[in-house]
Parts: sequence; structure tokens; C-alpha cells
Amino acid sequence: MRLGHAFRRSSLARTAPAARWLLLVVALLLLGACASGPHRRESTYKTSHSALADLPARAPSAASAGEANDILFRAIGLVGTPYHWGGNTPAGGFDCSGLVDYIYRTAAGIKLPRTSRAMASMDARKVRRMTQLASGDLVFFDIGGSISHVGVYVGKGRFVHAPNSGGTVRLDDIDGPYWGDHFAYGKRVLD
Repeated sequence: MRLGHAFRRSSLARTAPAARWLLLVVALLLLGACASGPHRRESTYKTSHSALADLPARAPSAASAGEANDILFRAIGLVGTPYHWGGNTPAGGFDCSGLVDYIYRTAAGIKLPRTSRAMASMDARKVRRMTQLASGDLVFFDIGGSISHVGVYVGKGRFVHAPNSGGTVRLDDIDGPYWGDHFAYGKRVLD
């Protein structure tokens, strides 16, 4: 019994330096991987593939250009905020209409109705073509036969919105495969 125990101890004594070297090599490889370029991660700022990206940015009117700028900065600043059904604050998260109302209320002092459907029926100039949208316009989407989603157009074919449960506020191409198929119209609230 003692001989077997002594054999195991001497075998461990010989493999311990090799194990230490192996751990050191693994640690160095891991550190090297951490020091390499950043790993590719899905961003909320995706590269635009919008056909509208080359259009010049347009403000709703000269009189409301400052408000449009404030709205854009506020909207883009909220990208990454968690989605929360019924939410209307950065701390509590946002649903689509809560996000839009928060942006307009805090950046331009304009209180909007609570739901996307109610926002869509507001008395404001309707913009039917994507190419005619101006920065700050509300954009509405028909999903399932009625208006059920809203976002804020920021220009260059992009809009900010809170798309779904489990997601975050993000910037998307308005003419992309999904949103382009469901685009209904825009509303120009700032004119």
C-alpha cells in the first residue's frame, strides 16, 4: 500500500511542473485573446443598407429645425434602453408609443397620445412616401391590418423605435425587408 502511495506522489511531483506550464500557456493565450481586436457583437447601431441613405437630410421646416435636432439627439441617446410593455421612461424601459411620447415631451414640450393608433389619428400633415420624410417625423407601421407600431424618423433612411419584448430601443432602416413592407405613412408633428 505504501509503495503505491509513494508511486502516486512521485508521479504527481513529476507532472506538477508540466501542469503549471500548461496553465501558464493557457493563461497567456487567454490574455492574448483579450488583448486582440474586439469581438464582433450585434450592435444597436447597424450599418445602414437603406436606399434612402444617400438622400440629403431634411428638417420639417426652418422654424422647427431646432426642435427637430433636439428630438433627434434625444431619440438616438435612448438607443439601447430596454423594451418594457407600457413603459414610458428610461429607468422603466419603453414600448413604442411610450418612447415616442417621451422623446417629444422632453425634447420639444409636445405631449402625444399614449398609443400608436391614437398618434396615427392626430391632426398633423400625413407624409405618404418614405422619400418625403423629414427628421423628427413620426413613422407608423401597419402590422396585422391596423396601425400598431410607431417610431421617430431620424433621416438617411433610419428610424428609432422600441420594437419588441426582450429587445431594446434601436435604430433600423425604414425601407428594410420587414419595416419597408409594413410602412404605412409618416406624420409631421413639428410643422
